[in-house]
Amino acid sequence: MFDSIFQGLFDTSMTQVISPGDFLLCLGCSLILGFLLALTYTYRTRYTKSFLFTLSLLPAVVCVVIMMVNGNIGTGVAVAGAFSLVRFRSAPGSAKEIGVLFLAMGAGLIAGMGYLGYSVLFTLVMCLVTVLYTRLTPNAERHKLLNITIPEDLNYSGVFEPVLEQYTLSHSLTKVKTTNMGSLFRLSYEIALKADADEKALLDELRCRNGNLEVSLCRQETSVQEL
Repeated sequence: MFDSIFQGLFDTSMTQVISPGDFLLCLGCSLILGFLLALTYTYRTRYTKSFLFTLSLLPAVVCVVIMMVNGNIGTGVAVAGAFSLVRFRSAPGSAKEIGVLFLAMGAGLIAGMGYLGYSVLFTLVMCLVTVLYTRLTPNAERHKLLNITIPEDLNYSGVFEPVLEQYTLSHSLTKVKTTNMGSLFRLSYEIALKADADEKALLDELRCRNGNLEVSLCRQETSVQEL
């Protein structure tokens, strides 16, 4: 009686029935792998709780789907179509977010096929590579957008470069626009601060050169549409 609860209504003698123990083992392994992937993603990365929640549960969901498909091609095509509808109904994310989602789906796929050892090995290797690449990549927090307001009679060519070379690894003037009915100019720079750079000292020196007008320093934002 207990075993019949876990049998499908349409099972036949040709259908491979998954035992509850194997089901729970694969499901538990997938949940652990999802937690490990979510924990790795938080390393030096801005994230939201909803994304971490999705990332931690995605391997388990994929694992269960693969176990239930169990070699049925028609069911597999239907599941792929359902995932496609979910994808096109959702907003696109950054390249890193999409990449880690594919990693989570791959781990769940391997676990759902029963290769638990390979799924653990795959997850550990990918987490290690992710942490390594993150450490080798320059810290995104150092990339800033600098706006400097200057009077219209100030020739800005070469005025702020000595200060920027002192405090930044790189800088480039990306935009110049007029403000306040043309009486002021606003210069926009994309800069990468040095590791030991003092932001307040940088702003103070810039204010001494622009007549104590407005100077702003903010984080560069990358559009989520950009992959």
